Amino acid sequence: MNKPPYPHPIIAREGWPFLAGIVVVSIIVSFWSGLASIPFWILSVFVLQFFRDPPRSAPDGELNVLSPADGRVVAVEEVRDTYAGRDALKISVFMNVFNVHSNRAPVSGTVRSINYFAGQFFNASLDKASLENERNAIVLLTKQGHVVTSVQVAGLVAKRILCYAKSGDNLYAGQRYGFIRFGSRVDVYLPLGSRPRVAIGDKVQATSTVLAELQQTDDAPAIPTYAK
Repeated sequence: MNKPPYPHPIIAREGWPFLAGIVVVSIIVSFWSGLASIPFWILSVFVLQFFRDPPRSAPDGELNVLSPADGRVVAVEEVRDTYAGRDALKISVFMNVFNVHSNRAPVSGTVRSINYFAGQFFNASLDKASLENERNAIVLLTKQGHVVTSVQVAGLVAKRILCYAKSGDNLYAGQRYGFIRFGSRVDVYLPLGSRPRVAIGDKVQATSTVLAELQQTDDAPAIPTYAK
């Protein structure tokens, strides 16, 4: 799958209106009172760091499952993947407001389905956030026949999940496919038998960190009917 040029320089396009707005306000307040403008400039720096979105390099390995987000691992467990109708290994990455919030495809594959669910806005570090918060799930089918589900989960402050992928799209591992504003989480569901490469508490980076390794093709489970 060809990799197009990165879509923007350093600062995510989702943040351009926010950054421009707060900088303009800071400049206006500065003309009125330099002291009064300090909180606005601090807020400008916060917005700047929140929407930073540097390009990342992926490690080699077609069976690697890459982290879809920056943050901290808060779950590595076997659960039910309701989006793909199977038991799965779930690895969850929690993003606080100081992490990069651009979301990347964990594997190369074809988007088989996309489902959005309205929900609550509990703290995204809590287990119940996976099933009760606002979320958007994409199910990917790799060329080796593995099914991988990536779920963007809104957090306590997050109010907008952005997903640019469409059903039928071919994504490459590490490709930018979405963004979540202001604190959130991404859950990755993998076939049972996948080997975790991270543990709870580990800090990870989108694309650069390998979360797990999928089974060799000969050992991979049969492709579910829905994914054919």
